[in-house]
Amino acid sequence: MSMSKKARPTRGQLERRLSQGVQSLYREQLGHQPGKITTSIQGDRVTLILEDAVTQPEQLLANQGEKDLTEKVRSDLDAAIKPQLRERIQEILGVEVVDLLSDTTLETQREGIIAVLAETPQFRCSGSATQQPTHQAS
Repeated sequence: MSMSKKARPTRGQLERRLSQGVQSLYREQLGHQPGKITTSIQGDRVTLILEDAVTQPEQLLANQGEKDLTEKVRSDLDAAIKPQLRERIQEILGVEVVDLLSDTTLETQREGIIAVLAETPQFRCSGSATQQPTHQAS
């Protein structure tokens, strides 16, 4: 049997790859590796929550009472890394990112990222799990 056609990854495998890809991007570009990254793919939306996302220089500024400057630095860092983050997500999921939203809370050192995709990424269901339509309460 030929192995030339790769089996599609499961949703969990894609989420794990995305978490690892974002973690390595932050390490490469910011010299800072966030702690745990929680990733969830729900249809054409991807959410990532990064723990310990604030860099040492940002923490130092915040500890010196420079909240406005710290927020400006964080905003500038987010803007600088956004194109690479968009590219990394597209590369891993194989789907165009049409919008990318992010925000960081300095007090908790968490960053939230939401990627809106052009379409739902392709993945296979693991085991006997099937994709169920989302139901909304009336």
